[in-house]
Amino acid sequence: MLLLLPVEGLVCGVDEAGRGPLAGPVVAAAVILDPGRPISGLNDSKKLSAGKRELLAAEIRGSALAWAVAEASAAEIDRINILQASLLAMQRAVAALAGAQGPVFPSHALVDGCHCPQLSCSVEAIVGGDGKVAAIAAASILAKTCRDAGMLVLHASYPQYGFDRHKGYPTAFHLQALREQGASPQHRRSFAPVARLGES
Repeated sequence: MLLLLPVEGLVCGVDEAGRGPLAGPVVAAAVILDPGRPISGLNDSKKLSAGKRELLAAEIRGSALAWAVAEASAAEIDRINILQASLLAMQRAVAALAGAQGPVFPSHALVDGCHCPQLSCSVEAIVGGDGKVAAIAAASILAKTCRDAGMLVLHASYPQYGFDRHKGYPTAFHLQALREQGASPQHRRSFAPVARLGES
């Protein structure tokens, strides 16, 4: 049986990755950093090289008081739209927060952007938070590295789309593959470049 860890005053950072791609899930992460184990080099994941993100992700997982990653699928994105799916993934990540002694329940959440998910704790949105708040930057890094790894798994099943190269973003190669191959089950049919396939 898991022990519940008291978390009076703990604050988690929350961010997502994958709002723009045409395929795959949107992934969110929640992180509660340990003030006694600061992590050097945290920043918006988009400003870091892939290698640096991987190194920091491993350090975050090893040093944070608690962390979790969750997602909303392409089908959920199509059903409720990308914003609501992003917020749903954030809710799932915060609900899944766990540390070495079991589930962790933060008292406050700091979320990157201008929209807040509904959480059981108080929540605050910070525009550009992934470049301002260490815990949000850490969440940004975990979300990005997890999503990129997931797209490599999808590439093994759907190599014709080149997910290993562009991670689902609408590059010229990806758009050409869509025109030639049609959409896979992992494509977001509500996104315009995919939706247009059904109109041609």
